[in-house]
Amino acid sequence: MQSVTMTDDELRQVVQGPGDVEWRYEMRRECQQILPGLLLGPFVASKSLPTLRSLNISHIVCIRDAKEAFSVKPRFPEHFTYLTLDVEDNEEQNLIRLFPGAKQFIDTAIAQGGRVLVHCNGGISLSPAFVVMFVMQHYQLSWEDALHMVQNRRYCISPNGGFLTQIKEYEAIYKASLAVASYPTVQRSVSRRKRSDDDDDDEDTRDEDRKRPLVKNDSEEFDPNAMETS
Repeated sequence: MQSVTMTDDELRQVVQGPGDVEWRYEMRRECQQILPGLLLGPFVASKSLPTLRSLNISHIVCIRDAKEAFSVKPRFPEHFTYLTLDVEDNEEQNLIRLFPGAKQFIDTAIAQGGRVLVHCNGGISLSPAFVVMFVMQHYQLSWEDALHMVQNRRYCISPNGGFLTQIKEYEAIYKASLAVASYPTVQRSVSRRKRSDDDDDDEDTRDEDRKRPLVKNDSEEFDPNAMETS
């Protein structure tokens, strides 16, 4: 799934989301669409086969604390493609290390025309952190705008402090990757060729040094009186 480039007005509309949605407390137990093909919600939303089918879900990212594995688990593996991530829902858990695998899973699913539900147990902290990082990179947003975008669609999200710190850090990571990807290919090629030419010059110099005699040979003129003193 390629990143989307939009005007400032378009980005503002995306971040603000639909203005006609009235949030109700019971919606915490439902899932919401964050962007086309990507939904976010709690585990309870993944337990209803009729609901999943009505939403045309094809792929599910099940993010759970390892202690919850006995209950938070894929319920319908014969109907949906699952990615299960065992993590710890605490501030020390490294999400950035796990995110690329989740992003690839989501990208592939949407590229194939699928619809992905990302959930953790409550849909409040853990799974929203992954979704915020995803939309941040997809729309090339700042971390604040990405967080607001997800909150404007699922009002109850609240990533813990450690996850929020990693969301902020991920902004610099994805922007650096974009900068590397946009670096002119020709310039990179010239730089590599220049380094190669320099290496060849160094090799030629080393070859000449190896060929150069360390002492004068017998064919050079020698003055037998050079060392005599008067």
